Amino acid sequence: MERRPLLAGNWKMYTTIAEAEALAGAVARSAIPADRDVMLAPPFTALAAVGRVLAGSPVLLGAQNVCWEEKGAFTGEISPAMLKDVGCRLAIIGHSERRHIFGETDAMINKRVAGALRFGLIPVLCIGETLEEREAAQTFAVLERQLRKGLLGITLADGDQLVVAYEPVWAIGTGKTATVEQAQEAHYFVRNLLVDMYEKNIATQMRILYGGSVNPGNVDALMSQPDVDGALVGGAALKADSFCSIINFNKSA
Repeated sequence: MERRPLLAGNWKMYTTIAEAEALAGAVARSAIPADRDVMLAPPFTALAAVGRVLAGSPVLLGAQNVCWEEKGAFTGEISPAMLKDVGCRLAIIGHSERRHIFGETDAMINKRVAGALRFGLIPVLCIGETLEEREAAQTFAVLERQLRKGLLGITLADGDQLVVAYEPVWAIGTGKTATVEQAQEAHYFVRNLLVDMYEKNIATQMRILYGGSVNPGNVDALMSQPDVDGALVGGAALKADSFCSIINFNKSA
C-alpha cells in the first residue's frame, strides 16, 4: 500500500519564541505538496506560539517528549493533556539524546508511548544503534530490543496510531548518513518485526521515518527506498529553505 510520507522537523534545544514563530511561519507559508504530511517539534517554551502560527495550515504540531501521567508531581515533565491543550498531534519519544544523555530506559520509553496513546497523541518512537553496536554486528538485535520493549503491552487498532523513526546514533548531527542501502535494510527489518508483533495490515500501514543528518542533498535517494516513509530532520530543519527543500523531495529522482 502507498503510505503518506511524513517530514518532521525536530528543533531540539534551539529557537527563542520569536525565532520559532518566524521559522514556523516560513514553513507554513511554503508550498507543501498535498500528498505528504509535515510536522514541526519546537521546544516546549515555543509550542503555544508555534501552534498559533500553524493554525489553519496543514502543518502538524509535535512535541519533543511527553510524560505518561495527566498531571502530578513530575517536576520538569510535560503531560500529554498539556500537549493536546496547545494543539500537539504527535510526540517524539525515545530520541537517542534522551536515551544516551538523560539515561531514559526502554521501560520508561514504553510508559511514555502508552501515555501518549492514552490521550490520543501519535508517538514517534525513535530507535537506533550506536557506532560500536553497528561495528559489533548488533544493529538488528538493538533495534529488536528497543522496538519490543518500547511497545511492550501496546495494542494498536491501526498503523496510523504510531510512527517509528530509525535513527542510527552515529549519523545524528555528525554529517554522516547511512547509505540508502543501510537505511532500507534497517527499515525492512523493522517492518518485518512489526509484522511479527502486530498483524500485517498494521505493519504495512505504519510509517517508518529515517533520521540522521537528512539534508536536501540526500533526501531524494532516501525517500526512493520502498520502506522509507519520511524523515526526522534535525539541523536541516532549523533553516526554512533547507527544510522546505526536504519537504519538496522528489521520490522519483
